[in-house]
Amino acid sequence: MTDIATLLEVGGPVAALGGGAAYARAKHPGIYWSTVGLPMSTARLLSSYGSVMEACGLSVAPSRLRVLAVKATTRREVRPVPPRRGIIRPTTTGLRIRLRLAPGQEPADVAASAERLRHAWGVHAVYVTTIKPGVVELRLVGFDVLRKVRMPRKVAADFLRVPVALREDATPFVRDYRTVPHGLTLGATLSGKSMYLRHLVSGLARQPVALVGIDCKRGVELAPFAPRLSALATDPDQAAELLPALIKEMEDRYDLIKARQGIAPATPDEEVTSDIWGLPEHERPVPIVLLVDEVAELFLVATKKEEERRDEMVTQLIRLAQLGRAAGIYLEVCGQRFGAELGKGATMLRAQLTGRVCHRVNDEASAKMALGDIAPEAVSAACAIAPEQPGLAIAGDTSGGWSRIRTPYLSLADAAKTCHASAHLVPDLPALKPFRPNVPVRLVAPLAPVVKPRPVTD
Repeated sequence: MTDIATLLEVGGPVAALGGGAAYARAKHPGIYWSTVGLPMSTARLLSSYGSVMEACGLSVAPSRLRVLAVKATTRREVRPVPPRRGIIRPTTTGLRIRLRLAPGQEPADVAASAERLRHAWGVHAVYVTTIKPGVVELRLVGFDVLRKVRMPRKVAADFLRVPVALREDATPFVRDYRTVPHGLTLGATLSGKSMYLRHLVSGLARQPVALVGIDCKRGVELAPFAPRLSALATDPDQAAELLPALIKEMEDRYDLIKARQGIAPATPDEEVTSDIWGLPEHERPVPIVLLVDEVAELFLVATKKEEERRDEMVTQLIRLAQLGRAAGIYLEVCGQRFGAELGKGATMLRAQLTGRVCHRVNDEASAKMALGDIAPEAVSAACAIAPEQPGLAIAGDTSGGWSRIRTPYLSLADAAKTCHASAHLVPDLPALKPFRPNVPVRLVAPLAPVVKPRPVTD
């Protein structure tokens, strides 16, 4: 009886500890990783590194000098040599470790074994990144960071760079308009597309840029951000008036570039290869980001007159996408579906939109429209997004790379509050003044800009 009582006394705390660990792993994976997962995975990695590399085929035959040294000093069997391992660097979401590849190896060899390494070391995922020739970095992620998104604390916004989501490898997904000027974001209802747009607007609202919105859903998506918008169109008729004003602003900026660089005024805009970033800071016009929500509403027509208006607007959007980057005009096009069935010019416009973000869609054809022409293997990943995971999306660009991302929750009230507080940053653009939305006066403490424009060209 004494032994049983002793076991009960010892087993109670052990069971409570095990139950607490299981609860933390399910509800607070970050805490579980820092207290339990990190030490266990580090111990597994250190104790089994050589054998795991050999089992994955990543070890190579030792050099002759090493063979002679081993035979001369010991009687041990000469074993293959794994890649040289660097210092293990723990993070709040996993581990980082650099490997120096042996002669004849390539990063693709390590990437092909990522799934084996994941199981061997007991982590959620392993990602391989090339640091420099002969050196790769293994990023071990301890848990599913997309289940409950927490953006890294040290992510700092820069001019025209906005962190909007978290990648599956625990790095931030940054929307960089200087690198990827135009983007296309697709997603069905309740897929998280609006949340993605809120983060974009909130991040850009604090920067010295002009925000222009076209929201043909009577402004229900973009109207809350009206204090920070330089122009807003809430139906196709208003959009048909706003787009020519943007075209005129783009042409004026090209004339400014020509005058500064001594280019003949008769030179076509298509032959002006420089941009506004080559102008002196005091002459440089402010960048403009055009946000188009539900782009399909601009394409849908019911009468012959509407068809003519549609063709004009599509042509103007294509011109902005083709020529706007050099003039500092960037496009962010959003919609539930986007493809050739919308009408003439849809496919041509899509080809100009470099960045692609595809949330959950209702059919495979929509995913192909977003990703099929740049990363065909990402189409199946986009189709596998469940309705229970709003904000989850596939992000890709014309380089062929793609990754899973998820946008953290941001309420509409918080995003609107940011726009109200940064209303004093709305730039003075005479061409867009007729389209400036009327906003009731609210006493809100102004926010200082978090970034300053870079004064020098790339």
